[in-house]
Amino acid sequence: MAASARILNWVYRLAIPVAIGVSVGESAIYDVKGGTRAVIFDRLSGVKQTVISEGTHFLFPWLQKAVIMDVRTTPRNISTTTGSKDLQMVSLTLRVLHRPDVTFLPQIYQNLGLDYDERVLPSIGNEVLKAIVAQFDAAELITQREIVSARIRDDLVKRASEFHIALEDVSITHMTFGKEFTKAVEEKQIAQQDAERARYIVEKAEQERQASVIRAEGEAEAAETISKALEKAGDGLLLIRRIEASKDIAGTLAASPNVTYLPKSGSSGGDTSGSSGSNNLLLNLGR
Repeated sequence: MAASARILNWVYRLAIPVAIGVSVGESAIYDVKGGTRAVIFDRLSGVKQTVISEGTHFLFPWLQKAVIMDVRTTPRNISTTTGSKDLQMVSLTLRVLHRPDVTFLPQIYQNLGLDYDERVLPSIGNEVLKAIVAQFDAAELITQREIVSARIRDDLVKRASEFHIALEDVSITHMTFGKEFTKAVEEKQIAQQDAERARYIVEKAEQERQASVIRAEGEAEAAETISKALEKAGDGLLLIRRIEASKDIAGTLAASPNVTYLPKSGSSGGDTSGSSGSNNLLLNLGR
């Protein structure tokens, strides 16, 4: 029993240092995962100017602290409302893809902290947007959108580099104007449509007039041609036209079931005078 008590006492005494040692050992080891880097804060010397890459590393417990920073590209939207060169109110939204410059992570953490993007990007984004938009009219912001976007991108990249922030992409995702300008644009579009419609009506009327002139000239030439033909042919052409018309009339009457051929009055049913009268009626060429 005495031996067992001594063993338990020895285990208890050993457990405390072992637990302290394990805790100290765990706090001395830290992991830097993919897409991140670490910056060491030393209680004696401050932030060390060394960037710790991915992997497992050691530090002095309590004396040093590992600060993990994300270095992956992150999207962010920047919105502002400002005035154009012609004093029109414009609302813009930028989509910015940014990441910290890995080389300057200690300076970024020391000067700005972990929320460096929140501290820097909205302020410089609004500054650049207001400066660039003020150089263009509202209409130019629409028609020259690519130029405006390129100017904003170049200036914003320069300003962000001063804070050691790299911008992968800058693009305008949203652009709206004030109610007055929007109404003016709509009225202008309606006026242009009305002008196009009026021009179409004028062009159509002109084409119809030209067609009428050409038709009248053609009819005049046809009448002149017929007149000359009649002068040359005499009564022969009229006789031919009369025969053709009579044939058409006779064919129409013969094909109709409601038409009955009646002989002349005073003649008998078997007399051929009825047929002669009908022929005289249908082909009365002498009259």
